[in-house]
Amino acid sequence: MTLTRFQPSPRMSKAVVADNIIHLAGQVPDDLDADVATQTRQVLANIDSVLASLGASQADLMSIQVWLDDISDIGVMNEVWDAWVDPQNPPARATGGVRLARAGMRVEMIAVARLPG
Repeated sequence: MTLTRFQPSPRMSKAVVADNIIHLAGQVPDDLDADVATQTRQVLANIDSVLASLGASQADLMSIQVWLDDISDIGVMNEVWDAWVDPQNPPARATGGVRLARAGMRVEMIAVARLPG
């Protein structure tokens, strides 16, 4: 099995590619003072950015785990999600309410995608 780590730090890598599968680290918002809609847009933009840096796109997404600090934010998160997701290539998705690692963080997402080619 071929294993490649992208942007590794002592604690974690931004992504790891095992054979042709991309495993993204949890993507978090940039602005911890923003509302859940803004934070969701930031997280989805981060996913797009990491995928693009590896030569992949939304069409290559296989699954996404969505973690919300407050599960009652699911409606707002879904509105942003629905505007972002490719309806021709929707990934499998799970959503749950959990206590996130930093104060002010309202959403975090983990994605798995294929490496095209």
